[in-house]
Amino acid sequence: MRTARTKGALSHKTAELMVFKLVMAASKTWRKLKGENRLPMVIAGVTFTDGVAVSPDADQRAA
Repeated sequence: MRTARTKGALSHKTAELMVFKLVMAASKTWRKLKGENRLPMVIAGVTFTDGVAVSPDADQRAA
């Protein structure tokens, strides 16, 4: 019967606040990504081999 007692305890506003606080607490332990400056290249679809960007022409010559 515990769920019946707490069913209406959270409003939309307090639920958002609780999620925000949980995310802020979790973000303290997150680590920064290495190579974050290359993220736009990854999104654009550039292929990397051992951390070096590979041009599409190099793939065709190697094959």
